[in-house]
Amino acid sequence: MANKAPNNNWWRGGVIYQIYPRSFADANGDGCGDIPGITQKLDYVAKLGADAIWLSPIFKSPMKDFGYDVSDYCDIDPIFGTLADFKTMVARAHELGIKVIIDQVLSHTSDVHPWFEESRSNKTNPKADWYVWADAKSDGGPPNNWHSIFGGSGWQWDTRRRQYYLHNFLVSQPDLNFHCAAVQDALLETVKFWLDLGVDGYRLDTANFYFHNQNLKDNPARAPDRTNNTAPQANPYTMQWHVYDKCQPENLAFLRKLRALVDQYPNTTMVGEIGADDSLGRMAEYTSGGDKLHMAYSFDLLGPDHSARFLHGVFDRFFNGVGKEGWPSWAVSNHDIMRVATRWGKADAGVLRNTFAMQLTMRGTPCLYQGDELGLPEVDVAYEDLQDPYGITMWPEFKGRDGCRTPMPWNATDKDLGFGSGNAKPWLPIAQSHRALAPQAQEADANSLLHFVRGLLHWRKGHSALYDGALEILPADDAVLAYVRSDAKEKLVCVFNFSANPASYTLPAMLANAKPLSGTGLMGATIAGQVVTLAPWAGVVASF
Repeated sequence: MANKAPNNNWWRGGVIYQIYPRSFADANGDGCGDIPGITQKLDYVAKLGADAIWLSPIFKSPMKDFGYDVSDYCDIDPIFGTLADFKTMVARAHELGIKVIIDQVLSHTSDVHPWFEESRSNKTNPKADWYVWADAKSDGGPPNNWHSIFGGSGWQWDTRRRQYYLHNFLVSQPDLNFHCAAVQDALLETVKFWLDLGVDGYRLDTANFYFHNQNLKDNPARAPDRTNNTAPQANPYTMQWHVYDKCQPENLAFLRKLRALVDQYPNTTMVGEIGADDSLGRMAEYTSGGDKLHMAYSFDLLGPDHSARFLHGVFDRFFNGVGKEGWPSWAVSNHDIMRVATRWGKADAGVLRNTFAMQLTMRGTPCLYQGDELGLPEVDVAYEDLQDPYGITMWPEFKGRDGCRTPMPWNATDKDLGFGSGNAKPWLPIAQSHRALAPQAQEADANSLLHFVRGLLHWRKGHSALYDGALEILPADDAVLAYVRSDAKEKLVCVFNFSANPASYTLPAMLANAKPLSGTGLMGATIAGQVVTLAPWAGVVASF
């Protein structure tokens, strides 16, 4: 393998801004966001202060799962534009100092991908073992008890081969067989294609799903009341321990191959999505050693609990337990989860300010989802307007992911809030609850959440301890989360009241009389000696 290219570790603590292309900006007026629309809005991202953008899938796809069902890994879907549009966007992002990370879906393809069409044609074709095929049980049933995340069995009968194929997601998303070396080689070639076009890294969808147990062992049962942030409780997927359908040991060797390829390109990175029974442990395993993923995120901060003790437990377990050598990417919202403004914030600006301040001062790489900097609430999309197959299947107990994917508002006075340039109906409804939160409206209010988040991102750039500095988590408290960030240049203590009541917290003696830093936008906290007094949902960052 070729020698490693230099890497300046920009990703280590750099802020990633996730863009959901269908919903960001519609440049051609067809009701669907596109790459030229993203290019037009990159100045907004640069002004916000993000270091990189992560684009959800833009590859050719029948769009049954909105791009997470790839039919051609090496081309742009026409709804988003062309390869030329993509190259223009990358060039403009780089002019603005923004890195470009693209979403790579390696675990499965669309059922109309040429690979699968050949694989399913018979049992003897050259790609016959490129997907996970298995014979029926003697009674005709599927080979084991594995579930699909989207509901029902993880197996689908195919009349051509008279076998079942595995699909961890939609029936139209057959799983690739990573035990086949030719599959790995073909996928690595697709990764190289985009690196050669100048992308700065990858967000790896379902990075722990690549391999399955070859003996197809049944997963053991799990009590249905157990907390599982990777799926709603109404989903039978939560009723198993997922021991054999994902997180297999062979995954590590493939991640090393992938890392060796990416390391041939300067200043590149990979962030993996980890949904597992022990997500923090898997994050640590996949990001340790410097030879697999650069960083990973889990669903631990994507559930409803945001109490101080819960947050303390997550960070303590990772940094003082399983993840001492790993590197996390902390996300409190994304395209798969109810927006944080609704899930945690309850439309309370103080909650959101505290949440973002915590996310942007915690050790790791923060990832912000488009519109969260505006405080956008979840949208209650009517059943007849739903697009997400997950929500349609699980309705009404789980309404799917459309509520966090509605079009981005840009201008409060426009009919479609500035999302599109034509009269076409947007692919998801425009949310009137977002009108007053559009950037054009918030720019005029110096106290808006947008100004706060933007100010915090730019303030953060002046504090090296918040990028790669050490972390010491201070003792747990019912209401307050507190920790120290430090490097050779500075020592900072961060204290946040995650409750709706006033609170106080006693710092260790060595931190007495720490001096609150200006420029954070945080208010409502005072420090006298060792005691920090905080208003509800208040926070402070201080030096000592």
